[in-house]
Amino acid sequence: MTPEALVTGAHYDLLYLPGTTETLILACASIGHDPSRPPSPEWIRSTRPHPTAFLIDKTRSWGTAPGLAGTLARAPKYPRTLALGASMGGFLALQATHLLPIDAVIAMGPQHRPAARWEPRWRTLTADLPETLTAPKSQAARTYLLHAADDHQQALDFTEADHIYFPNQSHSTLAAHLKPALPGLIQAALTDRRHFLRLTAQAGGQRRPRGPDAYPRHSPDG
Repeated sequence: MTPEALVTGAHYDLLYLPGTTETLILACASIGHDPSRPPSPEWIRSTRPHPTAFLIDKTRSWGTAPGLAGTLARAPKYPRTLALGASMGGFLALQATHLLPIDAVIAMGPQHRPAARWEPRWRTLTADLPETLTAPKSQAARTYLLHAADDHQQALDFTEADHIYFPNQSHSTLAAHLKPALPGLIQAALTDRRHFLRLTAQAGGQRRPRGPDAYPRHSPDG
């Protein structure tokens, strides 16, 4: 399956794979594994049979580079849209709700403040970002935030209602851990909140409690 290019720009690419349903998945890429290359499209098989638009932030700008709104404007129009992403991709999925009519968001390990001084991760990629950059609050009707144990500090300032914590996962393992469950999570995110919460519980997730002790302050071993 090779997506076709809808937009090839200086900062963003938007690719597209047709599908057989009336729900568009906007799959936002993370920073990837090779800093010498732009990120690659993600979730290509996991979103089938839904039509999917793949958003790639080529300069890893966390959506701050010019052209994001124009790029997303080229996304195909469907009756329903779900935005999906992990890490930087989750941050972009939340941003997309301010630029497109999006019904639901599944954001795995999004950063609340990617360039915060206390955040050592991604430092080489966020050096030019403003320290005050924060994740926009989702405008989608349904928003599901999923964080791992070592995401404690980034997770604390999110206020969306459905916030799920995976104590036995790390930031780098969470998306792969949830990949087998993703088709069911996509369907439930749009239609059945209780079922979504059951599926994440089966995968080891816990509803996030409120307050400063919502997450433990240590990472899982390994």
